[in-house]
Amino acid sequence: MSKISRFFKGGGSAASKGRGGPSPQEALARLRETEEMLSKKQEYLETRIERELALARQHGTKNRRAALQALKRKKRYEKQLSQIDGTLSTIEFQREALENSHTNTEVLKNMSYAAQTMKKVHENMDLNKIDDLMQDITEQQDVAREISEAISNRAAFGDEFDEDELLAELEELEQEELNKRMRDVRLPNVPSTSLPSRPGKLLACHFKFLMIKPRCVSKSERKSQALIYLCFVF
Repeated sequence: MSKISRFFKGGGSAASKGRGGPSPQEALARLRETEEMLSKKQEYLETRIERELALARQHGTKNRRAALQALKRKKRYEKQLSQIDGTLSTIEFQREALENSHTNTEVLKNMSYAAQTMKKVHENMDLNKIDDLMQDITEQQDVAREISEAISNRAAFGDEFDEDELLAELEELEQEELNKRMRDVRLPNVPSTSLPSRPGKLLACHFKFLMIKPRCVSKSERKSQALIYLCFVF
């Protein structure tokens, strides 16, 4: 066993050991803390690198020894910065893998819970009874559709009568009504005097008088009276 393995085996809190290892949430929290710490270290190293580079430029050829010492320190800081970049990449990969594993675990747990629930629900179901029930539902739907179609069809009451015969009978009734009205019309008295020399003008005046009688007399009655008057005169 390597030293690193022994180190991690011996570390950890007592609470984590009592539970048989840290939970995914605890591990993710520690990885995020480590990332935050290394990010701050990166910022510090970048600041020191800029400072040492400024000192090297400041001394230049005036103090070559001090300039070289500043460049050496800058190189060490750059090396540490490169190492931290690699460490952060590893931690980020480990954190993403742990997050995916935790997500998959939760998904499987929920799926297992749903499967158990479905199994419990289906325990009291009989497939044969379900088939019989669906068959009964289908039959009742067919019956309901037939009833609806029968109710919606137009009843055939009165279809056996001939429409032409009905129209002819209606015309006879109208003719009887017209004849009755003609019988009820009061004819004017025969004039005792002789006809005027211009009878056409007089007939026209009487005809016009008949056509403009009060509104209480219908138009058809006025026409009937005018026709009867003309027949009587001629």
